Amino acid sequence: MRTFDIADDFLQQEISGRYVTNENVFALLKKLPEHFEVNIAGKSVLDKPIYSVRVGNGKQRLYLWSQMHGNETTTTKGLIDFLFFLASENRDATSFLGHFSFLIIPQLNPDGAELYTRSNANEIDLNRDSVTQSQPETKVLHRLFDEFQPHFAFNLHDQRTIFGVGNKSATMSFLAPSYNENRDVNEVRAQVMKLIVAINEKLQYYIPDQVGRFDDAFNVNCIGDYFMQKGIPTVLFEAGHYSGDYEREITRKLVFVSLFESLAYLLNKSDDNDFLCKYLQIPENIKIFNDVVFVNPINGERTGVQYKEVLRDHEIFFEANVDHELILPTQKGHLEVLAALEKDATVDDIYHVSRINKFDLLKNGLISVNDLLKEQK
Repeated sequence: MRTFDIADDFLQQEISGRYVTNENVFALLKKLPEHFEVNIAGKSVLDKPIYSVRVGNGKQRLYLWSQMHGNETTTTKGLIDFLFFLASENRDATSFLGHFSFLIIPQLNPDGAELYTRSNANEIDLNRDSVTQSQPETKVLHRLFDEFQPHFAFNLHDQRTIFGVGNKSATMSFLAPSYNENRDVNEVRAQVMKLIVAINEKLQYYIPDQVGRFDDAFNVNCIGDYFMQKGIPTVLFEAGHYSGDYEREITRKLVFVSLFESLAYLLNKSDDNDFLCKYLQIPENIKIFNDVVFVNPINGERTGVQYKEVLRDHEIFFEANVDHELILPTQKGHLEVLAALEKDATVDDIYHVSRINKFDLLKNGLISVNDLLKEQK
């Protein structure tokens, strides 16, 4: 059975879309079997519980956490799906639980999740707090790290729709973080590179030429770099955009696939002397996409529109935003519309042009992605 099909079998319908809160997560965690040890590992700035899950009795300890940025929910969904896979009678799940011990934080930043913000309630980016450890959420992450003493760590994130590789969206990206300014490759970093090479080989079957390599500039304040400096192999996952999948329900399955293939590799490691070359052959993802690009049919001038995610009544809407800092002459569009649009266009201008060209880009002043995609079919 293909790993993608397994992901589909264990997809938890109770959570979907872009907005995943602490309550959503706990509602599913309490459905796990008794041998899944669900604990409150600590509290957030606003006194919300930070849940952890321990399971497995293997010798190799794996530490995984997601949603340290509150508006990055795709890996949380994929991680929850994977927990229910581990709770099943699937032969691979049984094998994984026998070889690994897991400590998992499905949602590190519950306040940011509720507010749908990158930062926590103190407006601090938790992924820039590794040295200072000034925030309660960061303290929880580091305390569990010290107690658990993992052999391998998984740092799970989302990335924006602006990232691409070549002419395609960077649907999944990975990084073996640097442990020093020189970006040297030691044995610890080599372990992560080998893991990523193995994941990439499997993902090419599902998303050919849509896997990227994240920038490896060293910043010890970032959690991955910090843990790598401490000698613990730490892989960065970045879940990105799949064509038409603004709710990231396909990408969540690819997160599942990546987790599954990670464990399969760690279970049956094989020497690969060519790992560095293969790792560097994964293209670095770069900022090349707008959500919509209007192409002037007369002079070919391109104007990009980026969606801004806005939380309203517990639902995420997508506002049209002409972001001049993101727009380049060569910028590609996930959707390209043959129509003239001035570079200083307002939301009303976008609405007017889209109506003339029969594109229902806006609904009640907000971008309606689903309506837009229907127009294109």
